[in-house]
Amino acid sequence: MQSFGTLSFGHYGPLGGGRILTAGDSMKQAIDLAQGMDELGANGVYFRVHHFARQQAAPLPLLAAIAATTKRIEIGTGVIDMRYENPLYLAEEAAAVDLISDGRLALGVSRGSPESVVRGYEAFGYTGANDPRGADIAREHFSTFLRAVEGEGMAERDPHSPFGGGTGPQRIEPYSPGLRSRIWWGAGNSETAEWAGRTGVNLMSSTLLTESGDVPFDELQARQIDVFRNAWRDAGHAGTPRVSVSRSIFPITTAEEDMYFGGRQDGDQVGVIDGMRSTFGKTYAAAPDVLVEQLLGDAAIQSADTLMLTIPSQLGVEFNLRIVESFAKHVAPSLGWKPQ
Repeated sequence: MQSFGTLSFGHYGPLGGGRILTAGDSMKQAIDLAQGMDELGANGVYFRVHHFARQQAAPLPLLAAIAATTKRIEIGTGVIDMRYENPLYLAEEAAAVDLISDGRLALGVSRGSPESVVRGYEAFGYTGANDPRGADIAREHFSTFLRAVEGEGMAERDPHSPFGGGTGPQRIEPYSPGLRSRIWWGAGNSETAEWAGRTGVNLMSSTLLTESGDVPFDELQARQIDVFRNAWRDAGHAGTPRVSVSRSIFPITTAEEDMYFGGRQDGDQVGVIDGMRSTFGKTYAAAPDVLVEQLLGDAAIQSADTLMLTIPSQLGVEFNLRIVESFAKHVAPSLGWKPQ
């Protein structure tokens, strides 16, 4: 494990006891958490994206604010739902954030997660999907987005324009030259992992795989990573792609942490989500020395270079910084990690 960070859903709403976490509270706390993690030497802070839900839905303004108030930490998404995106507008926004951050953006995108509404992307104006889950629209949008990020001309110049004129295709602006190498695809199964490898983008793999097998979740995910890397190599892409996996990991060092997470350790689960048979990874919650032993035995964590810790953002900045600091001090070094 070369790097680790947090993956937040950015939940907000009622907290119980008459307390309410507003959308504004959630975003401001995310900025404060990122600043604290930057000071601790953690490597990244990443956000899930869900539309029509009380969670983060427009991450790039948030990432821009974090970029402007931090120095080292990687900022990113895990993942943006491409069914909902105007690909050229997303390319402009992503380039702007990447430039503000001096190349610290790790932009994860994919077809997106199961929704809380029916075909919500159609309400955003993206219709005509033949796939009931909109995968075809997501791939089409991603193809256009990737071409724009690569600097390909996307519109013909107007020779009669009062703003410069000229002929030939014009790329979108702003343009960030290194952004293409920091695009990630969130793959839910080996087929999409192979496609990501052939396409030449990095791989994000979460605690949910839309496939099942005769082996534990971590081994199934490690197979997916192998498929991705083999496809990358076979396609002749230069360099070494990055691979991240996410896990729910809670070092228990205080009575409060034990109250929240003690006894939460569970096994893999298999079920049906979004109409597909799926495997869910287990939660790790134990004393740090126990966690080290367990995580060293997790095949996918050992194979990936980046680990994303899913955090309970509703519990506030101070609590989550304690989780991050405890993991950084007592667990991560035994997994091969060194602070920035």
